[in-house]
Amino acid sequence: MIENNKEEKSKRMTGAKIIVETLKSLGVDTIFGIPGGVVLLLYDELMKDGKIRHILARHEQGATHMAEGYAKVTGKPGAVLVTSGPGATNTITGIADAYMDSVPLFVITGQVPTYFIGNDAFQETDSTGISRMITKYNTIVKRTEDLAYEIIKAYNISKSGRPGPTLVDIPKDVISNEIDFTLPENIKLPEKHKLDGNDRQIEVAVDLILKSERPIIYAGGGVISSGASEELEELVDITGIPVTLTLMGLGGFDGTRPEFLGMLGMHGTYTANMAINNSDLIIAVGSRFDDRVTGNVEYFAPFAKIIHIDIDPASISKNVDIDVPIVGDAKICLRKMINVLKDTPKSKIKNFRERISSWWGKIRDWQTKYPLKYKKSDSKIKPQELIEATYEITKNDKVIISTDVGQHQMWVAQYYKIREPRTFLTSGGLGTMGFGFPAIIGAKIAKPDRLGICFSGDGSFQMNMQELSVAVEEKVGVRVIIFNNGAHGMVTQWQRKFYGNRYSASLFHIQPDYKKLAEAFGAKGYVIEKPSELKEKLRKAIKEEPPDVPVIIDVKVDPEEDVYPMVPPGSPPTEMLIS
Repeated sequence: MIENNKEEKSKRMTGAKIIVETLKSLGVDTIFGIPGGVVLLLYDELMKDGKIRHILARHEQGATHMAEGYAKVTGKPGAVLVTSGPGATNTITGIADAYMDSVPLFVITGQVPTYFIGNDAFQETDSTGISRMITKYNTIVKRTEDLAYEIIKAYNISKSGRPGPTLVDIPKDVISNEIDFTLPENIKLPEKHKLDGNDRQIEVAVDLILKSERPIIYAGGGVISSGASEELEELVDITGIPVTLTLMGLGGFDGTRPEFLGMLGMHGTYTANMAINNSDLIIAVGSRFDDRVTGNVEYFAPFAKIIHIDIDPASISKNVDIDVPIVGDAKICLRKMINVLKDTPKSKIKNFRERISSWWGKIRDWQTKYPLKYKKSDSKIKPQELIEATYEITKNDKVIISTDVGQHQMWVAQYYKIREPRTFLTSGGLGTMGFGFPAIIGAKIAKPDRLGICFSGDGSFQMNMQELSVAVEEKVGVRVIIFNNGAHGMVTQWQRKFYGNRYSASLFHIQPDYKKLAEAFGAKGYVIEKPSELKEKLRKAIKEEPPDVPVIIDVKVDPEEDVYPMVPPGSPPTEMLIS
């Protein structure tokens, strides 16, 4: 339903002008994309208007990941604009990544004129058909009169409820047609998301918490997307319950607090995995019990009752059976839970905290006996040492961290203490190599005063290294730390463990000189080869180079170092390989 402002006089506008005016009304200030034939009029209108900043990516996948980085740090939908055909199909990986990780992404794809659709015209693809399974909503707009409605609808859907990507496909003639237009004053969309949670279920949950002896909070990315970090910390302040986070939840709870047990799952800490699987109550908030957390679900948390707070009802009891389901926004539901606890007699809270002290004793014992550890070397740089050194150099800065996918991603999750929400960007559900570098560019464009650091593998960086042009052109002074082990590291780890040391198609026999590559693009490059020079060179590269100049730091790390702990596939989470 569209309500127009009756007093405002309509104006004659092209579809291109309508799109730009609508985007501005939604607060879109930045678009990532690449032009092409069917969207040239729209690009011309963007330039003439001049109010929306356009970032020219070098590949459409890079544009989507930049928009994801922008969205993750701002909470606003990241906007993407591409042409038809290959322009549209090149966005698919980024759209799928956003879908899996609940990132609000708003994609406009150009399309051939309506009268050519279905004729296999030049650069025609069925963009809505291709993206249907990886978007919350998509549509093709065949009338210029419908442009504003569909853009506003798709944009709002991308950020409502459980966030995710939407796509609007616009034919060339719809962009060029002229109509009398008045910007809709309000578009009413049906409310499909229950936000406030059931009061009775929340009371049941609190009662279960106060009767438990071995509780644990298991929180995921939903805590961040709902803005519930303060509520989560307040809940822990009241109850003293230990907290573990998923990969996507890192930053949702201060990683330096004593109640934080570390990440859980396949490469989680020994303590977090043992705690959740020996608990008698799991309070799951904004998490989805995916296979990298649960391992073999048959053995997952056999003694625990489970409370699950999630805005997406489809996520509840999807992978594990839930005892107390609470459908709603994490921030609202946790606030209600806190209010119930505040109305609870203080003596009851005190008794609960005293009762779980023995549980904390067991947890501290696990932490003492089985901490994260590695063996340092005088001749080889250990990846864990690299992350610890980076943390020491940057821990007092306002920093945003991104990672690519693989071993380095898990080491960062283990060893870099993330303190704030929306400061850790990674690809979780899809595991997209090539995500981290463009994502930190998008994040730094959104938050230029932050120090932006990307941890990347040599395999991952090569997948989107062309976006170095963007970082240089836009003066986005990100720091990229490459873990150079000459291989797809996580693949070689599995080949060592499960495939008899047969390194099939996982080693790089030729690699670029990353320092020269950086200089060829107009960036700065460093090479670090020895543990003795690690801290000094790393500090210089991160802190002393101009803040508007991208820096590529090529660090030669031990190629045989593996990520531990590790839960082998199909095993219970308690059967971890420690070393």
